[in-house]
Amino acid sequence: MVWLLIPLFLVPAIAVGQKMKVASGNFEFLRGQRNLNVVFDYAGATFYNEMMSEQDYINKRIDEITRDKGADEAEVWRKDWDYSKSTTFVNKFLASMNKNLAIKSSTDEGDATYTVIVKTTWIYPGWFAGVMAQAAKVSTILRFVETADHSKVLLEIHSTKAPGNIQFVGIPNNNDRMSEGYAKTGKTLAALINKKLN
Repeated sequence: MVWLLIPLFLVPAIAVGQKMKVASGNFEFLRGQRNLNVVFDYAGATFYNEMMSEQDYINKRIDEITRDKGADEAEVWRKDWDYSKSTTFVNKFLASMNKNLAIKSSTDEGDATYTVIVKTTWIYPGWFAGVMAQAAKVSTILRFVETADHSKVLLEIHSTKAPGNIQFVGIPNNNDRMSEGYAKTGKTLAALINKKLN
């Protein structure tokens, strides 16, 4: 009987899909490009429906983990959070882009004429409770600029509520759920670029 109820618990995670909207510009400048530089920007990101700041989110998680598992585990989470932002989220996005797009994305500027700034605006971390789960959701502004001058914006795309989940019953770790939201963002962006250029 429990297994029959699982799809009902997961409906909110599935029903709310990602949306990508071109706010300004077009894709023509990407035609013929071989490389794309990627920069991540978390400044001003908010969390949950309460739109709490990143510091408030960190404090909330540290308080929760300290209460449930102790201060040492809270410190482990804090380090994982910093690593996720600097490495895991970035790598997941890049892997999805490079798997689905001929233009190769990298954080190594190299000879890339253009850069996409992945600016995180909002994150819902989701939750996991065994047979019940809620996917993370990640909203970003994807701003394509000239690598030599970031003030020259050629294309801006708003990505809303990219779902972060790859397993039917959910992902226990908050940071891992969020990382899948960045993977989904990269995959959807690659598909949109392909559609516009082909």
